[in-house]
Amino acid sequence: MRAAAARGGGGVISNVQGNTQGLKPNQLRRIEKLYSRRIPPQQVVTPEFARQLSELSHETRRQLGALIDRKGYVESVVVGDARRIEWPDLKRTRVGEGRFRGLRAVHTHLRGEELTQDDLNDLALLRLDLMIAVDVDERTGLPGRVRGAHLLPTTSEQVSVDEAAAANDSAAYTFFEAPAASQLDVDFLELIGSLEEEIARNRSAGRRAATRDRAILVGVTTSSVGEAEESMAELRELAASAGIVVMNETIQRRQAIDPRTVLGRGKLDELIVRALRLGADLLVFDRELSPAQVRAISEATDLKVIDRAQLILDIFAQRAQTSEGKIQVELAQLRYMLPRLIAGHDSAFSRLAGGIGGRGPGETKLETDRRRVRDRINRLEKEIEQQRMRRQQRRKERTRRGLPIISIVGYTNAGKSTLLNTLTSSEVLAERRMFATLDPTSRRLRLPREQEVIVNDTVGFIRDLPPDLIAAFRATLEEIDDSDLLIHLVDASNPRWQQQLESVERILGELGHTDIPRVVAFNKADLLAPDDLDSLLRQACHVGGRECIAVSALKPETLRPLLERAGAVLARDLTPEEKRPRAEAAADESPGGETRPDDEAPQSGDPERAEEAIAR
Repeated sequence: MRAAAARGGGGVISNVQGNTQGLKPNQLRRIEKLYSRRIPPQQVVTPEFARQLSELSHETRRQLGALIDRKGYVESVVVGDARRIEWPDLKRTRVGEGRFRGLRAVHTHLRGEELTQDDLNDLALLRLDLMIAVDVDERTGLPGRVRGAHLLPTTSEQVSVDEAAAANDSAAYTFFEAPAASQLDVDFLELIGSLEEEIARNRSAGRRAATRDRAILVGVTTSSVGEAEESMAELRELAASAGIVVMNETIQRRQAIDPRTVLGRGKLDELIVRALRLGADLLVFDRELSPAQVRAISEATDLKVIDRAQLILDIFAQRAQTSEGKIQVELAQLRYMLPRLIAGHDSAFSRLAGGIGGRGPGETKLETDRRRVRDRINRLEKEIEQQRMRRQQRRKERTRRGLPIISIVGYTNAGKSTLLNTLTSSEVLAERRMFATLDPTSRRLRLPREQEVIVNDTVGFIRDLPPDLIAAFRATLEEIDDSDLLIHLVDASNPRWQQQLESVERILGELGHTDIPRVVAFNKADLLAPDDLDSLLRQACHVGGRECIAVSALKPETLRPLLERAGAVLARDLTPEEKRPRAEAAADESPGGETRPDDEAPQSGDPERAEEAIAR
């Protein structure tokens, strides 16, 4: 990677990079001769090379440095100012996983100072092999003490919380020094080989499956740290549901969110250093990032960058089973991705693509990608509209049958599918992970008052649900529209139950379901002490004016009061005109009837067995 040409003083064209303005032509020529030097591969720096750097630096009163590859050839020569040196952009040079860049930086210090924080940042962010500083004697210009550092690999288990929070301090590096270059007793190739072996070993030890990403979770808040910690705990659950290995997490409280990099550049540099040490390859932000912010953060690091919304979309993509669910998830992903399609560093994005075909002459590859995404979005929207019409037809059929509809709604992982299984003796997938259910399921159930009803299991909610996801799943969420009653299931054992309850009610309000009667059922009540449960019910129900009841979805004997309450609410809210046709229709139905949530997967339940189990 020979340096690009730069114009120096006196109009001389030089391969020397950096602050060359004002240098004399003969100084530039002598500096450029550094390219002809070669360092023996095992040596960090030779006394001859250190002396030439030092004398030129003393003469120009500027820091002078070189990037040297592992064969000892000088790849770049850079001139700084009296205080620091700015290394060239190395992003175009690919770096293999578990490896350093294959370049070491050797530069001068004019004031005899230690390695600066800028030096350490450059060492980590550029993934250099070593950072070497040679002191320049102020009087003679001869080289003096040599100081060096390399990044210290580690595993997540070796990093304490305090150390991880300050990953950019001296604990992240190993330092060495010598009175002179001739006394620097370091076998360069052996050192780098052992470091890269350790990095590769750390990476493979923490990765059980080759496809699992290793992430650092990032929270940035302008409010209280307590709220940020609660949100971070939820992000951790989301990451686990997505199959991500969480290596570390960090929260920063700021007066205002940085409009460009969210965190602020200093904190972002710390994160990149920490990611390199831990072998992480992904940053997950606990907030939605704008396209510009994703671009700015990605430019600063080789790490993949996603936000909370993209993580949720990825989980939905993993969980989708039916064709309808897959279409809805793909539509949400494309809507999210469209404004984030940007021209990358690859030159392919800048090439013009014209000629025969759908693309107009002069259309860039980026424009082609955007057009294809828009076309795909249009096709998916038409498919979802067709599915919405089919769902409406099925709902009309249910209404004709005259059966009341009860929908179980709630926060993700609250136990909705488990409750449906226990009530109807069904076998709907129920797992202790977020968004295990994406496709709504319907079952028939007989309530204690001999009422036949249809029970819907619905998609779980979560706070800050991506708007694109709500829009894509609107056809599915319309299942709630014709409900006569909502059972709002809340995980009583979750310390964030109040925020989850409020989030679900807010989303129901946004969907226009505020007028549907509802009963709040606190699930997993058996996990709480009686006094704690009483306090929770008083706080949530008596104060909030809600109809509440405590249940355990795994214990049928606790569900009869819920069914009695549901039957009472339905009897209260249905008019006599509604009750007669529904009762007649229910009488004509066979006890073992079933409903089909979609055309592909007929569902079945046995309300007789469920009634017996609950009665027991």
